[in-house]
Amino acid sequence: MTLPMTVPAPGLPTRVRIHEVGPRDGLQNEKTLVPAAIKAEFIRRLAEAGLTTIEATSFVHPKWVPQLADAEELMRLVDDVAVRLPVLVPNERGLDRALALGAREVAVFASATESFARANLNRTVDQALEMFEPVVTKAKDAGVTVRGYLSMCFGDPWEGPVPVSQTVSVSRRLLDMGCDEISLGDTIGVATPGHVRELLDTLGEAGIADDRLAVHFHDTYGQALANTLAALQHGVTTVDASAGGLGGCPYAKSATGNLATEDLVWMLDGLGIETGVDIGRLTATSVWMARHLGRPSPSRTVRALSQKET
Repeated sequence: MTLPMTVPAPGLPTRVRIHEVGPRDGLQNEKTLVPAAIKAEFIRRLAEAGLTTIEATSFVHPKWVPQLADAEELMRLVDDVAVRLPVLVPNERGLDRALALGAREVAVFASATESFARANLNRTVDQALEMFEPVVTKAKDAGVTVRGYLSMCFGDPWEGPVPVSQTVSVSRRLLDMGCDEISLGDTIGVATPGHVRELLDTLGEAGIADDRLAVHFHDTYGQALANTLAALQHGVTTVDASAGGLGGCPYAKSATGNLATEDLVWMLDGLGIETGVDIGRLTATSVWMARHLGRPSPSRTVRALSQKET
């Protein structure tokens, strides 16, 4: 592949780590259950495409996310895949299940807003953080890396604009309880580049460096790549993305798909930023999964590259 032509831009990192969320965040909303064997093959293909961090599943109660009820089975099927395979854990019970299967990286998921905390966790923000504290402590005592997902960092479907100070406050509390990294989520896709820069500036002023942060953008208004570029210019080097643009949020109906990994890699390749990802193999993987799901990938890059090959 000779395109895109590499034209570096000043002030950008030389390498970006992509935190692939397709197998978990991408598939969790699918109404038709995807067999564990297909999910395992999806993870294997993503690893073969060069992705080194692939979020595999969530140890949430099957009642809440039926698609992920096969977490134990899936983790046994991929225990020989030599990449990072973080998993979500909603509580101590979920953590215990994950640790029993040898998980070395887990994540908890909090909210910057009260409305979404109620919708997602049936708790206030404070109650949710109180629930996570023993989970994080137990995980750290077991030598496990912990990521803190923070939803609704830029806007909330019930509350509207989210004050930057509110997002900074919850981020600080997650780090103080022991989280190694915070993923800033634009759950309904309303962020714009100036807002991204302001939040990152304010986090920095609060003592939270870019190397403790990741960004997780949704493309509801077509802003995900622009927002990612703003974060990279600020110094963030970890970006969440979902192969083929799969995913949304089961508790926020206005949340559309995640930033497509292929769209991200195309931009980063053009900027000369290393990811280790083979965009051809990644595209083929998303086309393969789209066939299993019975619909085309929403990723523009997947559509462009797959049409070019046919």
